[in-house]
Amino acid sequence: MADQYAHSGDNNRPTEIPALRWEEPPEGPVLTLLDQTRLPAEEVELVCTDAPALVEAIRSLAVRGAPLLGIAGAYGVALAAVRGYDVDDAAAALESARPTAVNLAVGVRRAHSAHQAVLARGGDTRQAAGAALAAARQLHREDAEASARMAGHGLALLDELLPGGGHRILTHCNTGSLVSGGEGTAFAVALAAHRVGRLRRLWVDETRPLLQGARLTAYEAARTGMAYTLLTDNAAGSLFAAGEVDAVLVGADRIATDGSVANKVGSYPLAVLARYHHVPFIVVAPVTTVDLRTPDGASIEVEQRPGHEVTEVTAPQAPVAGTEAGGGIPVAPLGTQAYNPAFDVTPPELVTAIVTEEGVVSPVTTEALATLCARSRQVTMS
Repeated sequence: MADQYAHSGDNNRPTEIPALRWEEPPEGPVLTLLDQTRLPAEEVELVCTDAPALVEAIRSLAVRGAPLLGIAGAYGVALAAVRGYDVDDAAAALESARPTAVNLAVGVRRAHSAHQAVLARGGDTRQAAGAALAAARQLHREDAEASARMAGHGLALLDELLPGGGHRILTHCNTGSLVSGGEGTAFAVALAAHRVGRLRRLWVDETRPLLQGARLTAYEAARTGMAYTLLTDNAAGSLFAAGEVDAVLVGADRIATDGSVANKVGSYPLAVLARYHHVPFIVVAPVTTVDLRTPDGASIEVEQRPGHEVTEVTAPQAPVAGTEAGGGIPVAPLGTQAYNPAFDVTPPELVTAIVTEEGVVSPVTTEALATLCARSRQVTMS
Protein backbone atom coordinates (compact mmCIF):
# COMPACT_ATOMS: atom_id res chain seq x y z
CA MET A 1 0.00 0.00 0.00
CA ALA A 2 1.28 3.47 -0.86
CA ASP A 3 0.28 6.87 0.49
CA GLN A 4 1.07 10.21 -1.15
CA TYR A 5 1.75 13.56 0.45
CA ALA A 6 3.42 16.79 -0.59
CA HIS A 7 6.44 18.48 0.99
CA SER A 8 6.30 22.15 1.85
CA GLY A 9 8.57 24.37 -0.20
CA ASP A 10 12.02 25.30 1.05
CA ASN A 11 14.32 27.70 -0.75
CA ASN A 12 17.35 26.31 1.10
CA ARG A 13 16.99 22.71 -0.04
CA PRO A 14 20.21 20.71 -0.52
CA THR A 15 21.31 19.91 -4.06
CA GLU A 16 21.24 16.19 -3.31
CA ILE A 17 17.65 15.04 -3.56
CA PRO A 18 16.65 12.09 -1.35
CA ALA A 19 15.02 9.98 -4.04
CA LEU A 20 14.55 7.00 -1.73
CA ARG A 21 14.93 6.20 1.95
CA TRP A 22 14.10 3.44 4.44
CA GLU A 23 12.16 4.62 7.48
CA GLU A 24 10.90 2.89 10.61
CA PRO A 25 7.92 4.81 12.07
CA PRO A 26 5.98 3.30 15.04
CA GLU A 27 3.43 1.68 12.73
CA GLY A 28 6.11 -0.32 10.93
CA PRO A 29 8.93 -0.01 8.37
CA VAL A 30 8.23 1.76 5.08
CA LEU A 31 10.11 2.67 1.91
CA THR A 32 9.64 6.35 1.08
CA LEU A 33 10.11 7.48 -2.53
CA LEU A 34 10.18 10.87 -4.19
CA ASP A 35 7.42 10.55 -6.83
CA GLN A 36 9.26 11.49 -10.00
CA THR A 37 6.06 11.65 -12.06
CA ARG A 38 5.07 14.80 -10.14
CA LEU A 39 8.30 16.74 -10.72
CA PRO A 40 9.08 19.54 -11.28
CA ALA A 41 5.68 20.96 -10.29
CA GLU A 42 5.51 19.28 -6.89
CA GLU A 43 7.81 17.39 -4.56
CA VAL A 44 5.52 14.58 -3.46
CA GLU A 45 6.50 11.42 -1.63
CA LEU A 46 5.10 7.93 -1.95
CA VAL A 47 5.18 5.79 1.19
CA CYS A 48 5.26 2.09 0.31
CA THR A 49 4.33 -0.43 2.96
CA ASP A 50 4.52 -3.55 0.80
CA ALA A 51 6.08 -4.93 -2.37
CA PRO A 52 2.96 -4.51 -4.60
CA ALA A 53 2.99 -0.77 -3.90
CA LEU A 54 6.64 -0.61 -4.87
CA VAL A 55 6.01 -2.65 -8.03
CA GLU A 56 3.35 -0.12 -9.05
CA ALA A 57 5.71 2.76 -8.28
CA ILE A 58 8.35 1.16 -10.50
CA ARG A 59 5.97 0.48 -13.38
CA SER A 60 4.49 3.98 -13.25
CA LEU A 61 8.02 5.49 -13.20
CA ALA A 62 7.48 7.13 -9.82
CA VAL A 63 10.86 5.57 -9.05
CA ARG A 64 13.18 4.99 -12.01
CA GLY A 65 16.76 4.95 -13.22
CA ALA A 66 18.92 1.85 -13.38
CA PRO A 67 21.00 2.19 -10.17
CA LEU A 68 18.07 3.42 -8.06
CA LEU A 69 15.87 0.58 -9.33
CA GLY A 70 18.44 -1.87 -8.00
CA ILE A 71 18.42 -0.18 -4.61
CA ALA A 72 14.61 -0.01 -4.57
CA GLY A 73 14.35 -3.69 -5.51
CA ALA A 74 16.63 -4.70 -2.66
CA TYR A 75 14.68 -2.60 -0.16
CA GLY A 76 11.44 -4.07 -1.54
CA VAL A 77 12.59 -7.58 -0.67
CA ALA A 78 13.61 -6.37 2.79
CA LEU A 79 10.23 -4.66 3.23
CA ALA A 80 8.39 -7.89 2.46
CA ALA A 81 10.64 -9.83 4.85
CA VAL A 82 10.43 -7.39 7.74
CA ARG A 83 6.64 -7.08 7.45
CA GLY A 84 6.13 -10.83 7.21
CA TYR A 85 4.96 -11.11 3.60
CA ASP A 86 5.94 -13.89 1.19
CA VAL A 87 9.49 -12.95 0.24
CA ASP A 88 9.73 -15.26 -2.77
CA ASP A 89 6.57 -13.80 -4.29
CA ALA A 90 7.74 -10.26 -3.60
CA ALA A 91 11.12 -10.92 -5.20
CA ALA A 92 9.53 -12.42 -8.33
CA ALA A 93 7.11 -9.50 -8.74
CA LEU A 94 9.78 -6.88 -8.21
CA GLU A 95 12.27 -8.49 -10.58
CA SER A 96 9.72 -8.56 -13.42
CA ALA A 97 8.43 -5.00 -12.90
CA ARG A 98 10.72 -3.57 -15.63
CA PRO A 99 12.46 -6.21 -17.73
CA THR A 100 15.16 -4.13 -19.46
CA ALA A 101 16.74 -2.63 -16.34
CA VAL A 102 19.23 -5.28 -15.19
CA ASN A 103 20.09 -3.41 -11.99
CA LEU A 104 16.59 -4.05 -10.68
CA ALA A 105 17.10 -7.80 -10.91
CA VAL A 106 20.58 -7.52 -9.41
CA GLY A 107 19.29 -5.64 -6.37
CA VAL A 108 16.36 -7.98 -5.84
CA ARG A 109 18.55 -11.07 -6.09
CA ARG A 110 21.15 -9.66 -3.73
CA ALA A 111 18.67 -9.05 -0.92
CA HIS A 112 16.76 -12.26 -1.67
CA SER A 113 19.97 -14.31 -1.58
CA ALA A 114 20.94 -12.78 1.77
CA HIS A 115 17.52 -13.69 3.15
CA GLN A 116 17.66 -17.25 1.83
CA ALA A 117 21.20 -17.79 3.09
CA VAL A 118 20.20 -17.09 6.69
CA LEU A 119 17.22 -19.45 6.48
CA ALA A 120 19.41 -22.15 4.92
CA ARG A 121 21.77 -21.89 7.91
CA GLY A 122 18.87 -22.44 10.30
CA GLY A 123 18.26 -18.81 11.17
CA ASP A 124 14.78 -17.53 11.97
CA THR A 125 12.67 -15.18 9.87
CA ARG A 126 13.65 -12.14 11.94
CA GLN A 127 17.34 -12.79 11.33
CA ALA A 128 16.68 -13.42 7.64
CA ALA A 129 14.79 -10.13 7.35
CA GLY A 130 17.68 -8.35 9.03
CA ALA A 131 20.09 -9.84 6.51
CA ALA A 132 17.93 -8.68 3.58
CA LEU A 133 17.79 -5.15 4.99
CA ALA A 134 21.54 -5.12 5.60
CA ALA A 135 22.11 -6.19 1.99
CA ALA A 136 19.88 -3.38 0.72
CA ARG A 137 21.64 -0.80 2.88
CA GLN A 138 25.03 -2.03 1.73
CA LEU A 139 23.97 -1.77 -1.93
CA HIS A 140 22.73 1.76 -1.25
CA ARG A 141 26.12 2.76 0.22
CA GLU A 142 28.04 1.08 -2.58
CA ASP A 143 26.05 2.93 -5.21
CA ALA A 144 26.78 6.29 -3.60
CA GLU A 145 30.48 5.45 -3.57
CA ALA A 146 30.34 4.19 -7.16
CA SER A 147 28.71 7.43 -8.27
CA ALA A 148 31.59 9.48 -6.90
CA ARG A 149 34.17 7.24 -8.58
CA MET A 150 32.34 7.34 -11.91
CA ALA A 151 32.32 11.14 -11.74
CA GLY A 152 36.08 11.18 -11.22
CA HIS A 153 36.82 8.73 -14.03
CA GLY A 154 34.42 10.52 -16.37
CA LEU A 155 35.90 13.95 -15.72
CA ALA A 156 39.42 12.61 -16.34
CA LEU A 157 38.24 11.10 -19.63
CA LEU A 158 36.65 14.38 -20.74
CA ASP A 159 39.86 16.24 -19.95
CA GLU A 160 41.81 13.69 -21.96
CA LEU A 161 39.50 13.80 -24.98
CA LEU A 162 38.74 17.53 -24.78
CA PRO A 163 41.76 19.33 -23.29
CA GLY A 164 41.24 22.91 -22.29
CA GLY A 165 37.82 22.67 -20.66
CA GLY A 166 34.80 24.62 -21.79
CA HIS A 167 32.89 21.38 -22.34
CA ARG A 168 29.53 21.53 -24.08
CA ILE A 169 27.82 18.28 -23.11
CA LEU A 170 24.61 16.84 -24.52
CA THR A 171 22.69 14.46 -22.29
CA HIS A 172 19.55 12.37 -22.71
CA CYS A 173 16.92 11.28 -20.19
CA ASN A 174 17.84 11.72 -16.52
CA THR A 175 21.00 10.41 -14.87
CA GLY A 176 21.45 12.48 -11.71
CA SER A 177 20.75 11.95 -8.03
CA LEU A 178 17.17 11.02 -8.89
CA VAL A 179 18.46 7.71 -10.29
CA SER A 180 21.15 6.93 -7.76
CA GLY A 181 22.18 6.55 -4.17
CA GLY A 182 24.70 9.31 -4.89
CA GLU A 183 24.87 12.08 -7.49
CA GLY A 184 24.12 9.85 -10.44
CA THR A 185 25.95 8.50 -13.47
CA ALA A 186 26.31 10.67 -16.60
CA PHE A 187 24.93 13.73 -14.82
CA ALA A 188 27.47 13.24 -12.02
CA VAL A 189 30.28 13.60 -14.59
CA ALA A 190 28.79 16.84 -15.93
CA LEU A 191 28.34 18.05 -12.35
CA ALA A 192 31.99 17.31 -11.60
CA ALA A 193 33.00 19.33 -14.67
CA HIS A 194 30.74 22.18 -13.52
CA ARG A 195 32.28 22.24 -10.06
CA VAL A 196 35.80 22.67 -11.41
CA GLY A 197 34.76 25.30 -13.94
CA ARG A 198 35.12 23.15 -17.04
CA LEU A 199 31.46 22.86 -18.06
CA ARG A 200 30.43 25.55 -20.52
CA ARG A 201 26.93 24.27 -21.29
CA LEU A 202 24.74 21.26 -20.51
CA TRP A 203 22.41 20.56 -23.42
CA VAL A 204 19.33 18.75 -22.09
CA ASP A 205 17.23 16.63 -24.43
CA GLU A 206 13.53 16.78 -23.50
CA THR A 207 13.41 12.97 -23.80
CA ARG A 208 9.98 12.27 -25.20
CA PRO A 209 7.34 11.06 -24.62
CA LEU A 210 7.59 11.36 -20.81
CA LEU A 211 10.02 14.30 -20.74
CA GLN A 212 12.47 13.00 -18.16
CA GLY A 213 15.03 15.48 -19.46
CA ALA A 214 12.73 18.49 -19.31
CA ARG A 215 11.10 17.57 -16.02
CA LEU A 216 13.99 15.94 -14.14
CA THR A 217 17.41 16.75 -15.62
CA ALA A 218 16.58 20.44 -16.00
CA TYR A 219 15.23 20.35 -12.43
CA GLU A 220 18.52 18.92 -11.14
CA ALA A 221 20.65 21.24 -13.27
CA ALA A 222 18.77 24.28 -11.96
CA ARG A 223 19.27 23.14 -8.36
CA THR A 224 23.02 22.79 -8.86
CA GLY A 225 23.50 26.11 -10.66
CA MET A 226 24.62 24.62 -13.96
CA ALA A 227 24.44 26.54 -17.22
CA TYR A 228 21.93 24.43 -19.13
CA THR A 229 19.66 24.70 -22.16
CA LEU A 230 16.67 22.51 -22.96
CA LEU A 231 16.01 21.28 -26.49
CA THR A 232 13.51 19.00 -28.20
CA ASP A 233 14.91 15.60 -29.11
CA ASN A 234 14.57 16.33 -32.82
CA ALA A 235 16.67 19.50 -32.49
CA ALA A 236 19.80 17.54 -31.59
CA GLY A 237 20.83 17.12 -35.23
CA SER A 238 20.91 20.87 -35.86
CA LEU A 239 22.90 21.32 -32.66
CA PHE A 240 25.55 18.88 -33.88
CA ALA A 241 25.57 20.49 -37.33
CA ALA A 242 26.23 23.88 -35.73
CA GLY A 243 29.28 22.46 -33.95
CA GLU A 244 27.78 23.11 -30.51
CA VAL A 245 28.31 19.64 -28.98
CA ASP A 246 31.70 18.49 -27.64
CA ALA A 247 30.55 15.20 -26.07
CA VAL A 248 27.43 13.12 -25.45
CA LEU A 249 27.00 11.61 -21.98
CA VAL A 250 24.27 9.05 -21.33
CA GLY A 251 23.50 6.36 -18.79
CA ALA A 252 22.52 2.74 -19.41
CA ASP A 253 19.87 0.30 -18.26
CA ARG A 254 21.66 -2.80 -19.53
CA ILE A 255 25.01 -3.41 -21.21
CA ALA A 256 25.39 -6.70 -23.06
CA THR A 257 28.55 -8.81 -23.09
CA ASP A 258 29.54 -7.42 -26.50
CA GLY A 259 29.19 -3.83 -25.29
CA SER A 260 25.76 -3.10 -26.78
CA VAL A 261 24.05 -0.50 -24.62
CA ALA A 262 20.32 -0.32 -23.87
CA ASN A 263 19.33 3.14 -22.73
CA LYS A 264 16.33 5.44 -22.90
CA VAL A 265 14.89 5.49 -26.41
CA GLY A 266 16.53 8.25 -28.42
CA SER A 267 20.06 7.37 -27.32
CA TYR A 268 20.86 5.40 -30.47
CA PRO A 269 20.13 8.32 -32.85
CA LEU A 270 22.44 10.49 -30.74
CA ALA A 271 25.20 7.89 -31.11
CA VAL A 272 24.75 7.92 -34.89
CA LEU A 273 24.87 11.73 -34.95
CA ALA A 274 27.92 11.74 -32.70
CA ARG A 275 29.79 9.32 -34.94
CA TYR A 276 29.02 11.33 -38.08
CA HIS A 277 30.13 14.57 -36.43
CA HIS A 278 33.23 13.03 -34.75
CA VAL A 279 31.94 13.72 -31.24
CA PRO A 280 32.64 11.29 -28.35
CA PHE A 281 29.62 9.23 -27.26
CA ILE A 282 30.24 8.20 -23.65
CA VAL A 283 28.15 5.82 -21.54
CA VAL A 284 28.38 6.16 -17.74
CA ALA A 285 27.04 3.26 -15.68
CA PRO A 286 27.98 1.09 -12.69
CA VAL A 287 29.50 -2.34 -13.31
CA THR A 288 26.24 -3.93 -12.15
CA THR A 289 24.67 -2.67 -15.40
CA VAL A 290 26.92 -5.02 -17.39
CA ASP A 291 24.97 -8.25 -17.85
CA LEU A 292 27.32 -11.05 -18.86
CA ARG A 293 24.31 -13.34 -19.35
CA THR A 294 23.12 -11.18 -22.25
CA PRO A 295 25.46 -11.88 -25.19
CA ASP A 296 24.53 -9.03 -27.54
CA GLY A 297 22.11 -6.23 -28.27
CA ALA A 298 19.63 -8.45 -30.07
CA SER A 299 19.22 -10.45 -26.85
CA ILE A 300 18.13 -7.45 -24.78
CA GLU A 301 14.43 -7.44 -24.03
CA VAL A 302 13.14 -3.94 -24.75
CA GLU A 303 10.20 -2.85 -22.63
CA GLN A 304 7.15 -1.61 -24.55
CA ARG A 305 5.28 1.15 -22.77
CA PRO A 306 1.55 1.94 -23.05
CA GLY A 307 0.53 3.76 -26.23
CA HIS A 308 -1.34 6.49 -24.38
CA GLU A 309 2.00 7.93 -23.24
CA VAL A 310 2.42 8.98 -26.88
CA THR A 311 -1.17 9.75 -27.85
CA GLU A 312 -1.91 11.79 -24.72
CA VAL A 313 -0.06 14.49 -22.79
CA THR A 314 -0.33 14.43 -19.01
CA ALA A 315 0.69 17.42 -16.92
CA PRO A 316 3.29 16.53 -14.24
CA GLN A 317 1.16 17.91 -11.41
CA ALA A 318 -1.74 15.62 -12.30
CA PRO A 319 -1.86 12.33 -10.33
CA VAL A 320 -0.47 9.54 -12.51
CA ALA A 321 -0.29 6.65 -10.06
CA GLY A 322 -1.20 4.12 -12.76
CA THR A 323 -0.78 3.70 -16.46
CA GLU A 324 -4.46 3.80 -17.36
CA ALA A 325 -5.43 5.83 -20.44
CA GLY A 326 -7.79 8.78 -20.31
CA GLY A 327 -5.95 10.93 -17.77
CA GLY A 328 -4.28 13.25 -20.27
CA ILE A 329 -5.01 15.58 -23.15
CA PRO A 330 -5.35 13.73 -26.49
CA VAL A 331 -2.86 14.82 -29.15
CA ALA A 332 -3.73 12.16 -31.73
CA PRO A 333 -7.03 10.94 -33.23
CA LEU A 334 -8.98 8.49 -31.10
CA GLY A 335 -7.88 4.92 -31.81
CA THR A 336 -4.39 5.85 -33.04
CA GLN A 337 -1.88 3.07 -32.44
CA ALA A 338 1.47 4.11 -30.99
CA TYR A 339 4.92 2.55 -31.09
CA ASN A 340 6.41 3.29 -27.69
CA PRO A 341 9.58 1.36 -26.78
CA ALA A 342 11.11 2.55 -23.53
CA PHE A 343 14.66 1.90 -24.73
CA ASP A 344 16.80 1.48 -27.81
CA VAL A 345 20.08 -0.35 -28.23
CA THR A 346 23.34 1.27 -29.33
CA PRO A 347 25.94 -1.09 -30.84
CA PRO A 348 29.43 -1.04 -29.30
CA GLU A 349 31.11 0.36 -32.41
CA LEU A 350 29.24 3.64 -31.82
CA VAL A 351 30.28 3.89 -28.17
CA THR A 352 33.52 5.80 -27.57
CA ALA A 353 33.88 4.63 -23.98
CA ILE A 354 32.00 3.09 -21.07
CA VAL A 355 32.80 4.76 -17.75
CA THR A 356 32.27 2.70 -14.59
CA GLU A 357 33.33 2.99 -10.96
CA GLU A 358 36.13 0.51 -11.72
CA GLY A 359 37.53 2.50 -14.64
CA VAL A 360 37.01 3.26 -18.32
CA VAL A 361 36.55 0.75 -21.14
CA SER A 362 37.71 2.09 -24.52
CA PRO A 363 37.54 0.73 -27.10
CA VAL A 364 34.43 -1.19 -26.06
CA THR A 365 35.00 -4.90 -26.62
CA THR A 366 33.79 -8.17 -25.15
CA GLU A 367 37.24 -8.89 -23.76
CA ALA A 368 37.61 -5.48 -22.12
CA LEU A 369 34.21 -5.71 -20.44
CA ALA A 370 34.92 -9.23 -19.19
CA THR A 371 38.22 -8.06 -17.69
CA LEU A 372 36.50 -5.12 -16.02
CA CYS A 373 33.80 -7.32 -14.51
CA ALA A 374 36.35 -9.85 -13.27
CA ARG A 375 38.33 -7.06 -11.61
CA SER A 376 35.15 -5.73 -10.02
CA ARG A 377 34.32 -9.14 -8.55
CA GLN A 378 37.82 -9.42 -7.09
CA VAL A 379 37.48 -6.01 -5.46
CA THR A 380 34.06 -6.93 -4.04
CA MET A 381 35.32 -10.22 -2.61
CA SER A 382 38.52 -8.80 -1.10
